[in-house]
Amino acid sequence: MKKYVLLLLVCLPLFLVSRQAWAWGFFGHRLLNRLAVYTLPPAMIGFYKANIDYLTVNATRPDSRRMVVPGEAPKHFLDVDRYGDSAEYKMPRKYADAVARYGEDSLLRHGIVPWNVVMMKNQLTAAFKARDTDRILRLSGDMGHYIADACVPLHTTKNYNGQLTNQRGIHGLWESRLPELLSTDYDLFTGKAKYLEDPTTAIWAAVIRSHAAVDSVLLFEKELTAQYPGDRKFGYEQRNNQTVRTYSRDFSKAYHTKLNGQVERQMRYAASLIGNFWFTCWVDGGSPDLSKLPRTASENEKQQLEREAKEAAAAPTVSAPGHDE
Repeated sequence: MKKYVLLLLVCLPLFLVSRQAWAWGFFGHRLLNRLAVYTLPPAMIGFYKANIDYLTVNATRPDSRRMVVPGEAPKHFLDVDRYGDSAEYKMPRKYADAVARYGEDSLLRHGIVPWNVVMMKNQLTAAFKARDTDRILRLSGDMGHYIADACVPLHTTKNYNGQLTNQRGIHGLWESRLPELLSTDYDLFTGKAKYLEDPTTAIWAAVIRSHAAVDSVLLFEKELTAQYPGDRKFGYEQRNNQTVRTYSRDFSKAYHTKLNGQVERQMRYAASLIGNFWFTCWVDGGSPDLSKLPRTASENEKQQLEREAKEAAAAPTVSAPGHDE
Protein backbone atom coordinates (compact mmCIF):
# COMPACT_ATOMS: atom_id res chain seq x y z
CA MET A 1 0.00 0.00 0.00
CA LYS A 2 2.83 2.39 0.87
CA LYS A 3 4.50 1.77 -2.51
CA TYR A 4 1.20 2.35 -4.31
CA VAL A 5 0.61 5.69 -2.58
CA LEU A 6 4.17 6.84 -3.23
CA LEU A 7 3.97 5.89 -6.90
CA LEU A 8 0.67 7.75 -7.20
CA LEU A 9 2.37 10.86 -5.82
CA VAL A 10 5.12 10.48 -8.41
CA CYS A 11 2.72 9.87 -11.30
CA LEU A 12 0.05 12.46 -10.47
CA PRO A 13 2.12 15.50 -11.53
CA LEU A 14 2.62 13.89 -14.93
CA PHE A 15 -1.09 13.83 -15.60
CA LEU A 16 -1.30 17.46 -14.48
CA VAL A 17 1.61 18.48 -16.72
CA SER A 18 0.15 16.99 -19.87
CA ARG A 19 -2.80 14.91 -20.89
CA GLN A 20 -1.05 14.34 -24.20
CA ALA A 21 0.22 11.21 -22.50
CA TRP A 22 0.36 9.37 -25.78
CA ALA A 23 3.92 8.22 -26.19
CA TRP A 24 6.80 6.81 -24.23
CA GLY A 25 8.06 10.25 -25.29
CA PHE A 26 5.42 11.98 -23.15
CA PHE A 27 3.98 10.20 -20.13
CA GLY A 28 6.49 7.34 -20.16
CA HIS A 29 9.63 9.46 -20.60
CA ARG A 30 8.50 11.97 -18.00
CA LEU A 31 7.72 9.24 -15.51
CA LEU A 32 11.07 7.52 -16.06
CA ASN A 33 13.16 10.67 -15.61
CA ARG A 34 11.15 11.48 -12.50
CA LEU A 35 11.61 8.00 -11.03
CA ALA A 36 15.34 8.04 -11.80
CA VAL A 37 15.80 11.04 -9.51
CA TYR A 38 14.76 8.91 -6.52
CA THR A 39 17.51 6.36 -7.23
CA LEU A 40 20.29 8.90 -6.61
CA PRO A 41 22.53 9.01 -3.51
CA PRO A 42 22.26 11.78 -0.88
CA ALA A 43 25.05 13.80 -2.48
CA MET A 44 23.03 14.11 -5.70
CA ILE A 45 19.37 13.83 -4.85
CA GLY A 46 18.99 17.31 -3.34
CA PHE A 47 20.15 18.98 -6.55
CA TYR A 48 18.11 16.67 -8.79
CA LYS A 49 14.95 16.94 -6.66
CA ALA A 50 15.23 20.73 -6.78
CA ASN A 51 15.09 20.36 -10.56
CA ILE A 52 12.70 17.43 -10.83
CA ASP A 53 10.10 19.45 -12.72
CA TYR A 54 12.73 20.56 -15.23
CA LEU A 55 13.85 16.95 -15.73
CA THR A 56 10.24 15.77 -16.00
CA VAL A 57 8.96 18.31 -18.51
CA ASN A 58 12.11 18.35 -20.62
CA ALA A 59 12.33 14.57 -20.84
CA THR A 60 10.33 14.96 -24.04
CA ARG A 61 12.54 17.61 -25.65
CA PRO A 62 14.42 15.14 -27.90
CA ASP A 63 11.10 13.98 -29.39
CA SER A 64 10.17 17.59 -30.05
CA ARG A 65 13.38 17.91 -32.07
CA ARG A 66 12.93 14.70 -34.07
CA MET A 67 11.12 16.14 -37.07
CA VAL A 68 12.69 19.59 -37.12
CA VAL A 69 16.38 19.02 -36.41
CA PRO A 70 18.34 17.07 -39.06
CA GLY A 71 20.28 14.20 -37.49
CA GLU A 72 18.06 13.95 -34.40
CA ALA A 73 15.84 11.01 -35.40
CA PRO A 74 18.58 8.31 -35.59
CA LYS A 75 19.58 8.99 -31.98
CA HIS A 76 16.40 7.29 -30.75
CA PHE A 77 16.69 3.77 -32.18
CA LEU A 78 18.84 1.04 -33.72
CA ASP A 79 17.42 -1.37 -36.28
CA VAL A 80 19.51 -4.35 -35.18
CA ASP A 81 17.92 -6.67 -37.73
CA ARG A 82 19.26 -4.59 -40.62
CA TYR A 83 22.74 -5.95 -39.87
CA GLY A 84 22.22 -9.71 -39.96
CA ASP A 85 21.77 -12.52 -37.48
CA SER A 86 22.81 -11.80 -33.87
CA ALA A 87 24.15 -8.41 -34.96
CA GLU A 88 23.55 -6.94 -31.52
CA TYR A 89 26.41 -9.10 -30.22
CA LYS A 90 28.75 -8.47 -33.15
CA MET A 91 28.41 -4.76 -33.98
CA PRO A 92 31.38 -2.52 -33.10
CA ARG A 93 30.97 -0.79 -29.75
CA LYS A 94 33.00 2.24 -30.83
CA TYR A 95 31.22 4.58 -33.22
CA ALA A 96 34.36 5.20 -35.30
CA ASP A 97 34.72 1.45 -35.82
CA ALA A 98 31.04 1.18 -36.81
CA VAL A 99 31.47 4.01 -39.33
CA ALA A 100 34.49 2.25 -40.80
CA ARG A 101 32.53 -1.00 -41.17
CA TYR A 102 29.11 0.21 -42.31
CA GLY A 103 29.51 3.82 -43.43
CA GLU A 104 27.93 6.74 -41.60
CA ASP A 105 25.02 7.05 -44.04
CA SER A 106 23.94 3.50 -43.23
CA LEU A 107 24.27 4.08 -39.49
CA LEU A 108 22.19 7.25 -39.60
CA ARG A 109 19.56 5.49 -41.69
CA HIS A 110 19.22 2.57 -39.28
CA GLY A 111 19.81 4.32 -35.94
CA ILE A 112 22.63 5.06 -33.49
CA VAL A 113 21.03 5.06 -30.03
CA PRO A 114 23.71 3.11 -28.08
CA TRP A 115 26.59 5.12 -29.54
CA ASN A 116 24.67 8.33 -28.88
CA VAL A 117 24.18 7.42 -25.20
CA VAL A 118 27.92 6.80 -24.82
CA MET A 119 28.67 10.17 -26.42
CA MET A 120 26.23 11.85 -24.04
CA LYS A 121 27.81 10.03 -21.10
CA ASN A 122 31.09 11.73 -21.95
CA GLN A 123 29.37 15.11 -22.34
CA LEU A 124 27.55 14.87 -18.99
CA THR A 125 30.76 13.80 -17.26
CA ALA A 126 32.45 16.92 -18.68
CA ALA A 127 29.53 19.08 -17.48
CA PHE A 128 30.00 17.77 -13.92
CA LYS A 129 33.72 18.50 -14.14
CA ALA A 130 32.92 22.05 -15.25
CA ARG A 131 30.28 22.48 -12.48
CA ASP A 132 27.91 23.77 -15.18
CA THR A 133 24.35 23.59 -13.83
CA ASP A 134 22.63 24.34 -17.14
CA ARG A 135 24.55 21.67 -19.04
CA ILE A 136 24.13 19.13 -16.25
CA LEU A 137 20.36 19.58 -16.34
CA ARG A 138 20.05 19.72 -20.12
CA LEU A 139 22.23 16.67 -20.70
CA SER A 140 20.64 14.69 -17.84
CA GLY A 141 17.17 15.24 -19.27
CA ASP A 142 18.19 14.34 -22.81
CA MET A 143 20.29 11.34 -21.79
CA GLY A 144 17.38 9.94 -19.79
CA HIS A 145 15.25 10.09 -22.92
CA TYR A 146 17.69 8.17 -25.12
CA ILE A 147 18.40 5.54 -22.46
CA ALA A 148 14.67 4.95 -22.11
CA ASP A 149 14.34 4.61 -25.89
CA ALA A 150 16.99 1.89 -25.88
CA CYS A 151 14.76 -0.05 -23.45
CA VAL A 152 11.83 -0.23 -25.92
CA PRO A 153 11.85 -3.45 -28.00
CA LEU A 154 10.31 -1.76 -31.05
CA HIS A 155 13.16 0.76 -31.06
CA THR A 156 15.47 -2.10 -32.06
CA THR A 157 13.79 -3.41 -35.21
CA LYS A 158 13.00 -2.34 -38.75
CA ASN A 159 9.42 -3.52 -38.07
CA TYR A 160 9.14 -0.75 -35.48
CA ASN A 161 5.42 -0.14 -35.89
CA GLY A 162 4.32 -3.56 -37.12
CA GLN A 163 4.08 -2.09 -40.61
CA LEU A 164 5.77 -5.15 -42.13
CA THR A 165 3.40 -7.66 -40.48
CA ASN A 166 0.03 -5.90 -40.76
CA GLN A 167 0.21 -4.77 -37.12
CA ARG A 168 0.47 -1.05 -37.67
CA GLY A 169 -0.06 0.85 -34.43
CA ILE A 170 1.59 -1.70 -32.13
CA HIS A 171 4.35 0.78 -31.24
CA GLY A 172 1.89 3.11 -29.55
CA LEU A 173 0.07 0.19 -27.94
CA TRP A 174 3.21 -1.16 -26.24
CA GLU A 175 4.99 2.02 -25.20
CA SER A 176 2.02 4.35 -24.71
CA ARG A 177 -1.34 2.75 -24.20
CA LEU A 178 -0.25 0.16 -21.64
CA PRO A 179 1.71 2.55 -19.37
CA GLU A 180 -1.04 5.15 -19.61
CA LEU A 181 -3.70 2.68 -18.49
CA LEU A 182 -1.76 0.53 -16.05
CA SER A 183 1.37 2.24 -14.70
CA THR A 184 -0.22 3.25 -11.38
CA ASP A 185 -0.36 -0.49 -10.60
CA TYR A 186 3.25 -1.12 -11.65
CA ASP A 187 6.04 -1.73 -9.16
CA LEU A 188 8.66 0.70 -10.51
CA PHE A 189 10.91 1.01 -7.48
CA THR A 190 14.44 -0.03 -8.32
CA GLY A 191 16.70 0.64 -5.36
CA LYS A 192 19.71 2.94 -5.37
CA ALA A 193 21.77 3.87 -8.41
CA LYS A 194 24.91 1.83 -9.02
CA TYR A 195 28.20 2.84 -10.59
CA LEU A 196 28.68 1.46 -14.10
CA GLU A 197 32.18 0.09 -14.56
CA ASP A 198 31.58 -0.12 -18.31
CA PRO A 199 28.82 2.25 -19.56
CA THR A 200 29.25 1.07 -23.16
CA THR A 201 28.52 -2.52 -22.17
CA ALA A 202 25.57 -1.34 -20.06
CA ILE A 203 23.78 0.47 -22.90
CA TRP A 204 24.44 -2.35 -25.34
CA ALA A 205 23.04 -4.78 -22.78
CA ALA A 206 19.86 -2.69 -22.83
CA VAL A 207 19.66 -2.96 -26.62
CA ILE A 208 20.28 -6.72 -26.49
CA ARG A 209 17.60 -7.15 -23.83
CA SER A 210 15.12 -5.05 -25.81
CA HIS A 211 15.74 -6.82 -29.09
CA ALA A 212 15.26 -10.22 -27.46
CA ALA A 213 11.68 -9.18 -26.66
CA VAL A 214 10.68 -8.15 -30.20
CA ASP A 215 9.31 -11.56 -31.21
CA SER A 216 6.97 -11.80 -28.22
CA VAL A 217 5.82 -8.18 -28.62
CA LEU A 218 4.67 -8.94 -32.17
CA LEU A 219 3.49 -12.53 -31.70
CA PHE A 220 1.24 -11.92 -28.70
CA GLU A 221 -0.49 -8.97 -30.36
CA LYS A 222 -1.15 -11.07 -33.46
CA GLU A 223 -2.55 -13.93 -31.39
CA LEU A 224 -4.89 -11.60 -29.51
CA THR A 225 -6.01 -9.87 -32.69
CA ALA A 226 -7.23 -13.24 -33.98
CA GLN A 227 -9.46 -13.47 -30.88
CA TYR A 228 -10.84 -9.92 -30.91
CA PRO A 229 -13.14 -8.60 -33.65
CA GLY A 230 -12.41 -5.02 -34.70
CA ASP A 231 -15.19 -3.50 -32.60
CA ARG A 232 -13.68 -5.12 -29.48
CA LYS A 233 -10.04 -4.47 -30.32
CA PHE A 234 -10.59 -0.74 -30.78
CA GLY A 235 -12.77 1.86 -29.11
CA TYR A 236 -13.20 5.63 -28.86
CA GLU A 237 -12.12 7.96 -26.08
CA GLN A 238 -12.07 11.69 -25.43
CA ARG A 239 -8.64 13.33 -25.58
CA ASN A 240 -8.11 17.07 -25.49
CA ASN A 241 -11.75 17.67 -26.43
CA GLN A 242 -11.47 15.29 -29.37
CA THR A 243 -12.86 11.82 -29.93
CA VAL A 244 -10.05 9.49 -30.96
CA ARG A 245 -9.93 5.85 -31.99
CA THR A 246 -7.62 3.79 -29.80
CA TYR A 247 -7.02 0.27 -28.55
CA SER A 248 -9.84 -0.78 -26.24
CA ARG A 249 -9.20 -1.17 -22.55
CA ASP A 250 -10.11 -4.87 -22.71
CA PHE A 251 -7.67 -5.56 -25.54
CA SER A 252 -4.93 -3.51 -23.89
CA LYS A 253 -5.31 -5.31 -20.57
CA ALA A 254 -5.37 -8.69 -22.29
CA TYR A 255 -2.16 -7.77 -24.13
CA HIS A 256 -0.56 -6.69 -20.86
CA THR A 257 -1.51 -10.02 -19.29
CA LYS A 258 -0.15 -11.99 -22.23
CA LEU A 259 3.14 -10.07 -22.04
CA ASN A 260 3.35 -11.11 -18.36
CA GLY A 261 4.43 -7.68 -17.10
CA GLN A 262 7.01 -7.02 -19.82
CA VAL A 263 6.29 -3.29 -20.11
CA GLU A 264 6.44 -2.90 -16.33
CA ARG A 265 9.80 -4.71 -16.21
CA GLN A 266 11.23 -2.58 -19.01
CA MET A 267 10.11 0.63 -17.35
CA ARG A 268 11.67 -0.41 -14.05
CA TYR A 269 14.87 -1.40 -15.87
CA ALA A 270 14.95 1.93 -17.75
CA ALA A 271 14.44 4.04 -14.62
CA SER A 272 17.26 2.18 -12.90
CA LEU A 273 19.59 2.51 -15.89
CA ILE A 274 18.98 6.25 -16.19
CA GLY A 275 19.88 6.70 -12.52
CA ASN A 276 22.96 4.52 -12.96
CA PHE A 277 24.20 6.64 -15.86
CA TRP A 278 23.60 9.94 -14.03
CA PHE A 279 25.43 8.61 -10.96
CA THR A 280 28.33 7.28 -13.04
CA CYS A 281 28.75 10.61 -14.84
CA TRP A 282 28.82 12.41 -11.48
CA VAL A 283 31.46 10.05 -10.06
CA ASP A 284 33.59 10.21 -13.21
CA GLY A 285 33.16 13.98 -13.20
CA GLY A 286 34.94 14.19 -9.85
CA SER A 287 31.89 13.87 -7.55
CA PRO A 288 31.45 17.66 -7.32
CA ASP A 289 29.57 19.14 -4.37
CA LEU A 290 26.24 19.86 -6.05
CA SER A 291 25.04 21.87 -3.05
CA LYS A 292 27.48 24.60 -4.10
CA LEU A 293 26.00 24.91 -7.60
CA PRO A 294 23.04 27.13 -8.55
CA ARG A 295 19.98 25.11 -7.56
CA THR A 296 17.96 25.75 -10.69
CA ALA A 297 18.48 26.47 -14.37
CA SER A 298 19.59 29.98 -15.25
CA GLU A 299 17.33 32.55 -16.88
CA ASN A 300 19.37 32.10 -20.06
CA GLU A 301 18.58 28.37 -20.05
CA LYS A 302 14.88 29.01 -19.47
CA GLN A 303 14.81 31.52 -22.32
CA GLN A 304 16.64 29.03 -24.54
CA LEU A 305 14.01 26.39 -23.79
CA GLU A 306 11.26 28.84 -24.70
CA ARG A 307 12.99 29.68 -27.98
CA GLU A 308 13.42 25.99 -28.82
CA ALA A 309 9.75 25.32 -28.14
CA LYS A 310 8.65 28.20 -30.38
CA GLU A 311 11.03 27.17 -33.14
CA ALA A 312 9.84 23.57 -32.98
CA ALA A 313 6.22 24.66 -33.20
CA ALA A 314 6.84 27.01 -36.12
CA ALA A 315 9.42 25.13 -38.17
CA PRO A 316 8.42 22.94 -41.13
CA THR A 317 9.16 19.28 -40.63
CA VAL A 318 12.19 17.74 -42.28
CA SER A 319 12.66 14.23 -43.60
CA ALA A 320 13.60 11.88 -40.77
CA PRO A 321 15.15 8.50 -41.56
CA GLY A 322 13.19 5.59 -40.12
CA HIS A 323 10.78 5.23 -37.20
CA ASP A 324 8.78 8.21 -38.44
CA GLU A 325 5.23 6.92 -37.90
